[in-house]
Parts: sequence; structure tokens; C-alpha cells
Amino acid sequence: MDNKTLVAKLASRLGKSRADVANLLEGFSQLLAACAAELDSVAIPGFGNFEPIKHNEYVAHDSTTGKRVLNPPRVEINFNPGTVLKKKINTIDEK
Repeated sequence: MDNKTLVAKLASRLGKSRADVANLLEGFSQLLAACAAELDSVAIPGFGNFEPIKHNEYVAHDSTTGKRVLNPPRVEINFNPGTVLKKKINTIDEK
């Protein structure tokens, strides 16, 4: 599902305008990025946890050119679904 479809479906379910839903999703995205930069996790009860994982910089070897390349540090966000979300997904799969 692309962003446009997600915004449209959420707007129709919530009875809000598409602009309001787009702003809400953008705000959540910015909050998640800010928390990840500080290595803080974000937990949404009934939905799941967003946990940042920091990867340190490392030197890689490019086998085609033979050169060494420095890969900068990065932060990856891992999502762990909550039990309520898992149950809802499993009941959908059983139907």
C-alpha cells in the first residue's frame, strides 16, 4: 500500500480530512526519527514497539575495485508487533 492509499483509507475510517491524516502521519514519522536519533524506543500499547539499533562504522572491502570503503554509522529501527496485533493478524489469516 502506498502513502496516498494509506492516507485515504485512514481519513475515511477516522472521518477526518486527508490533510489532517497526512499531517498526523508526518508528525509520527518525525517523532519516531527524533526518538531513534536519541536511541529511545517508542511503544504503542496493543500495536507494538519501535526499537532503534545502532550500527557502528566499519571498513568494508570492495571486491571489484579492491578499495577499502568506510561505511558510516547508522541507526536502524526494528518493529516488534504487540500481542494484540499478532492476534488480530492471526484471526484474519484463519478466515
